[in-house]
Amino acid sequence: MRTVGLIVEYNPFHNGHHYHLQQSLKITESDAVVAVMSGHFLQRGEPALLNKWTRTEMALRGGCDVVIELPVAYSTQAAEWFGYGAVALLEATGVVDALCFGSEAGDIGPLRRVARLLAHEPEAFGRLMADTLGTGASYPAAYSEAVRRFMEAAGDAEAAAFPFEQPNNTLGLHYLLALERLGSAIEPFTVRREKAGYSQTTITDAQIASATAIRKLTLEAASPEGAAPFVPPSTLELLLRDHAIGRGRGSWAQFERQLFHKLVSESAGQLGSYHEISEGLEHRLKKTLPALESLTFETLLEQLKTKRYTRTKLQRALLSVLLGHSKELLAPVRLREGIRYIRVLGYSPRGQELLKRMRKSAKLPILNSAAKFDDPYLELDAHATSAYALGWPDAGPRDLFRDYYDKPVTIQPSARSLV
Repeated sequence: MRTVGLIVEYNPFHNGHHYHLQQSLKITESDAVVAVMSGHFLQRGEPALLNKWTRTEMALRGGCDVVIELPVAYSTQAAEWFGYGAVALLEATGVVDALCFGSEAGDIGPLRRVARLLAHEPEAFGRLMADTLGTGASYPAAYSEAVRRFMEAAGDAEAAAFPFEQPNNTLGLHYLLALERLGSAIEPFTVRREKAGYSQTTITDAQIASATAIRKLTLEAASPEGAAPFVPPSTLELLLRDHAIGRGRGSWAQFERQLFHKLVSESAGQLGSYHEISEGLEHRLKKTLPALESLTFETLLEQLKTKRYTRTKLQRALLSVLLGHSKELLAPVRLREGIRYIRVLGYSPRGQELLKRMRKSAKLPILNSAAKFDDPYLELDAHATSAYALGWPDAGPRDLFRDYYDKPVTIQPSARSLV
């Protein structure tokens, strides 16, 4: 059974994701899909619209066979560590033959050439990064410019002109860097992103919209019904189901009180101990809070933003405060050690057969819950579930500790739906 790995958030699973999944199976000539999916908090420092078990069900009904969780220690990181954690999990399964990711360019050639040259962090590239960061550019902008200049010096004009600054191209490069650094035999492929940009908020196609636009549509309307043209029937069904019980509108607005309590009750020194809080941001936070016109996340973000501190970086920093993620626990030296377990969130009937193979070939223990396994990153995942549940006013004790109670999501073959 040839298997392709996907790295996803599915926030929520939409028609564009379904297209990518089907194309991934086709171009890699695979029979099954293993998806590494972020849990309750995501790569740009945002809460997920829906909990990880609902999104797992969306993934399975949309065509995935096994869904494993990318720990929150990696799922909320910038591209380098997000990509490293996800690729390392795919490698650790022992059953993944190919990796297929979406990209704006749809061309893997320049990405692979850059990844081979940068995998072992040449000193010349480090100097270019330092020079570019010294101009006051944000890290993503500095990285793209340093890559351009490095490849120009290497005589690769095509790679130097490649749009590395585009979000999916950036992520793709870091997936390839991770494959190189891990010495993985997984074969990479890419599918061009079509009809909607990564964070495009406007809808310009009758069937394809970005997850950002779909979330905006869902959060601003009284019902998720408006998302119907852009998502498979199974996704709409699950959006409506969670909406009916008051659990289908996850956003930063749900977590403002939790966040502001920590910001005002902790000292600048305590805030400075959290991951992503750097360059005096802790003091800027303390200075900004009393001057806010209203206690909303958006108001705080607007007052904090600078050229260096982009919205995404600030969201990640504030999320670290909310979740209590320390600099020590998420230091590069710790992240480089990797994940010590594979947490299964769900599987299809075909996925059950794949899991039997994984239990023989996997390089890490395979877990069905957070119980009976002691690991600091698994503990962070359980804490993230509790924090996410506290965003809902009617949360009960079982909601706070679902990681210890819930079994993996399973579906029947008839539950899958087509676009």
